Amino acid sequence: MAAVQHDLTMRPITGRAELDLFRRLPYGLNDELAADLDSGRRHPHWMWVALRGDRLVARVAWWSRSGDATPFLLDVFDLADDPDRVDIGVRLLTAAMAEVVPEGTRPPEYGRYVPPDWRDDAVARRAVEDRAAAVERTGARLFVERLRLEWRPGTPVQAPSGRLEFRRVRGRDELVALMAQVLEGTLDAHSRDDMTRMPAEQAAAQQYEDELMGYASPRDWWRIATLPGGEPVGFVIPAHNSYNPIIAYIGVVPAHRGNGYVGEILAEGTRVLAAEDVPRIRASTDTGNVPMARAFERAGYVNFERELNFTWP
Repeated sequence: MAAVQHDLTMRPITGRAELDLFRRLPYGLNDELAADLDSGRRHPHWMWVALRGDRLVARVAWWSRSGDATPFLLDVFDLADDPDRVDIGVRLLTAAMAEVVPEGTRPPEYGRYVPPDWRDDAVARRAVEDRAAAVERTGARLFVERLRLEWRPGTPVQAPSGRLEFRRVRGRDELVALMAQVLEGTLDAHSRDDMTRMPAEQAAAQQYEDELMGYASPRDWWRIATLPGGEPVGFVIPAHNSYNPIIAYIGVVPAHRGNGYVGEILAEGTRVLAAEDVPRIRASTDTGNVPMARAFERAGYVNFERELNFTWP
């Protein structure tokens, strides 16, 4: 499985014994790699290195939900500072993808966390542009840029105004129906892309099964927002993924948009998680979803990172 090209050796790591080798290039996910291997979210044969002698010059790795047989996301791709680093990245990606991505399937999306001000930092910008150049030479394109947000304990939470009431979700069908409504006019790039291939009802059901049902946190945290008479206005899904408490999904149905309800719904989701004495709450939204980004900002969520998502055709 190893490939040797001139002075470059490209291969998967042999196991946990080579984690220190793999972690020689810095990235925030390095601290999670061991636990991911233990939980089955990563596998050594999905974690590839490019070596010049004993020196790590590039690396790439895929992630999956625990127990999945195929990778869900390419989320680690780093290059050392060699003059030919972009070429090395292309060669490593090409070799690794040929072994990791099942033949005849679309490669998983590539997601990368970057500093919130990466365009204004010369070092960060060069690193982003180098990685982008490498993945684009393998056929990928930038799909969307997202804000990664965090609420921290002690940040004030908007008090209930009395305009809305909140109750638990009554079942799958109720929530999926509301999710389908929310998809009308959505500003989320992934949801818009889903609806180029399927109707809103199918996209909502797929997201419910593939994402929401994957959270082990209590379904009792999920909330429907209603008018005092009981008419649903929207919903919020507080949850805990494999790493952090999160606002997994929030939406307002089209008939009730423009009334400032999203801030009140977000506050309810924040209250549910804050009551669990969590150390932080994470969330994310597309940079193009300005109304949602502003709602998070008003609620005291800090933009601590951005995420760049690249896709292959």
